[in-house]
Amino acid sequence: MNYSKTIFLGKPKKLAFKIPFAYFLIILITVGFSYLVLNKISSNSAQKKINEASLQTIASIQANVDLMIGNVNNYSKMIFSDHNLQNLLRQGNLYANLDTQSKVSSYLYNLMQAVPIIDSVYIFDNSGHRFSVGTQELPTFKEVNVQDASWYDQVVQNKGKYLLRLNGSGAFSEGTVKGNFISFIRLIRDIDDTSPLGVLVLNIKASSFVQAYSSLLNQDSFHIAILDENNQTIIANPAFDQNGTGLQQLITSNKEKLQEKFDQSGSGFQTLNAGSQKYTVSYLSGGAYNWRFISINSYETIDSRNKSLVLLALILLVINGTVFFVSSFIISRSIIKPIHKLLRAMYKAPSGNFRKVNVELNSYEFEQLYRGYNQMIEQIEQMLKRIIEEQNTLRKAELTTLQAQIKPHFLYNTLDSITSLALSGLNDQVCELIEALGSYYRLSVNKGREVITVGEEIEIVRNYLIIQKTRYQDVFDVQFEMDEECRQTPIPKLVMQPLVENSLYHGIRPKGSPGKIGISVKGTNENVVITIADDGVGMSGEEIEEILNTERKGQNKSFGLWGTMERLRIFYEDKDCVQIESEPLKGTRITLIIPNGADLGWGN
Repeated sequence: MNYSKTIFLGKPKKLAFKIPFAYFLIILITVGFSYLVLNKISSNSAQKKINEASLQTIASIQANVDLMIGNVNNYSKMIFSDHNLQNLLRQGNLYANLDTQSKVSSYLYNLMQAVPIIDSVYIFDNSGHRFSVGTQELPTFKEVNVQDASWYDQVVQNKGKYLLRLNGSGAFSEGTVKGNFISFIRLIRDIDDTSPLGVLVLNIKASSFVQAYSSLLNQDSFHIAILDENNQTIIANPAFDQNGTGLQQLITSNKEKLQEKFDQSGSGFQTLNAGSQKYTVSYLSGGAYNWRFISINSYETIDSRNKSLVLLALILLVINGTVFFVSSFIISRSIIKPIHKLLRAMYKAPSGNFRKVNVELNSYEFEQLYRGYNQMIEQIEQMLKRIIEEQNTLRKAELTTLQAQIKPHFLYNTLDSITSLALSGLNDQVCELIEALGSYYRLSVNKGREVITVGEEIEIVRNYLIIQKTRYQDVFDVQFEMDEECRQTPIPKLVMQPLVENSLYHGIRPKGSPGKIGISVKGTNENVVITIADDGVGMSGEEIEEILNTERKGQNKSFGLWGTMERLRIFYEDKDCVQIESEPLKGTRITLIIPNGADLGWGN
């Protein structure tokens, strides 16, 4: 036999290969499932570590940005504290003294040279005049009067506290400066009496914020974005593609989802999709100016970090699975060997050779299996002996019952009755009696069959009572009642006639007055219930108990009842099929409970 073909192309039939084959499938499923679980756990672990590292990184970036804004705040204080600027603004006109204005301009220019993050400076007085200084091309202020700017009222309400606005919140014309810038805006107050003198605007190039995270940035896997309080992108670097639009598009297309996360908590994580790519976003929001700091990592980076660990785990699983699979062959051989010994003994059982096997003490389970098999062999042998004995008993009871029915004095008495009727010229009764006698013996013998139908059994009783009615005309009356659906139910032959005979001879005749015999056949869902009742002398409970005890010992008293009970016990496997109810002077009722669908074919 080609065992490899058996294993891989069909279902193995031998236990020696079923066990390894089952182990192979279990190992295959376990390895695959373990790979998926390990990959998932490793991916989640790596993702968690990257998220935590990203959160720490953007926290560092936020701290650097806070430091930068704090420095700009200090520079702004230095600017509006300059005595030349204070004098100009106190006059209410920045152009009132051109010499002083020149000194202020020189001071601002030198400051911007020393602090390159400041790209341009705008100063507005209370009269609506403005003065600006820049290192490069200056953005154009659109409003005629600073009071028309959208942020002016809030600057006044802040009473000197600064606010930050992306691109001046639209106060500067678009396209005048390349790229975004942050406008640092605050009220200029008199250093003597704190009265408002004007407004200071410091424009910071958004690219200047790159230095806040340039030392922390990994260009291959780490992407940074800073959003203002309105979720407008201040800076997003580096971009996903060469056009510099990928990162910006990711943030813009998922703005509502990000806003929902920002509203829920000040820090956390979110998964975003961009086409076929998947990204994880770590964010941190809040602070004095409510900016949002975001780091973005691609899932491909996480997967690449997991490959080596998962591959190592998979190799270990395969090695362990192989060792386990080979071990299963060795274990299965130790199991199969004693089973084969038991099988060889069992193969001889169908031929009648019930051979016991020696108990092997190499394992508790096989010892119990062998002992159980040997006990089963002993029980089978005992059962066969008991079946042979019961069959002999059944044949004896059947033969004895049949002999009782054809005993000479019953036949002689019947013939005498026929002779008397013939001499009296009662030819019709003679014919009826002869016909009943012939039918009675024909059905009783019934070609040696032991099982007949309920209808045939009733016919035997009917013919028997016709014969007895001729002899005892005024002694008894009989009444039959039978459900038609019970007529074809199989039943052992000659179980009712001995009971009817007992009712006549031991119940009604000793009574000394006419009596009645009632025969009823009723069907239920599970049984056929046959009742034979008389109104004879009856019996006490002690007499019933004595009859049952003596009958089981095989004594000759009421042999017809004993033969019926014994035959029913054997036919229906010791089921309690006979019930006796009787009271003195009130008659006797015998009930036979015949199971529906009982297999009686063995007796045919």
